[in-house]
Amino acid sequence: MAEVQHWRVTYNDIHNLIRQATPSIAAQFNPDLLIAIGGGGFFPARVMRTFLRDETTNKTLQIQAIGLSLYESVEGSTAEQIGNEVIRTQWLGPDSGKLLLGKRNLIVDEVDDTRKTLHYALSELKKDVEQELLSYPESERESLRSATKFGVFVVHNKLKSKLADLPDGTPYFAGEEVGDVWLDYPWESINIEEHDVQAAADKSTRQ
Repeated sequence: MAEVQHWRVTYNDIHNLIRQATPSIAAQFNPDLLIAIGGGGFFPARVMRTFLRDETTNKTLQIQAIGLSLYESVEGSTAEQIGNEVIRTQWLGPDSGKLLLGKRNLIVDEVDDTRKTLHYALSELKKDVEQELLSYPESERESLRSATKFGVFVVHNKLKSKLADLPDGTPYFAGEEVGDVWLDYPWESINIEEHDVQAAADKSTRQ
């Protein structure tokens, strides 16, 4: 079996990828709400909020968090491997549909690998919206449904076959497209200085 290639990514790398991607996101989607998928989406969502700050009102976007896990620990090791089932560990609460309805909601995660996690998040959030719509008169539902938008941002999109799809027309943004490599993010590192040294070495081999 071929050895898995690792790419180490620094906080600065992520910060700059988000900075570069944000103008397109603001122009094409202009989110009202950021939904971070934990734990990889937390840091990117917070950085993105800085760049999406409304310069007119100085109002900052709200960030909500959902917890989904597709990775499982490898027994006897600190490493992880991709699992088979998406596990919901945290959600928006009983009023999630009310929170999302009528807004442009941007789902944020660190990496689009198999796409199963993004597919699950989008499908379940849309179900919450549909449940909330039942509390409105039928005559109002379609306009509210049309006003409720979902988009996706990932720091890295892996150029590989996906195991799930997003609905056609879903606004999709990626900071960078990469091959099918294992991405080591800084928040997973115990020794951040050593991580950054290795990340610099990784970059030199890709140039």
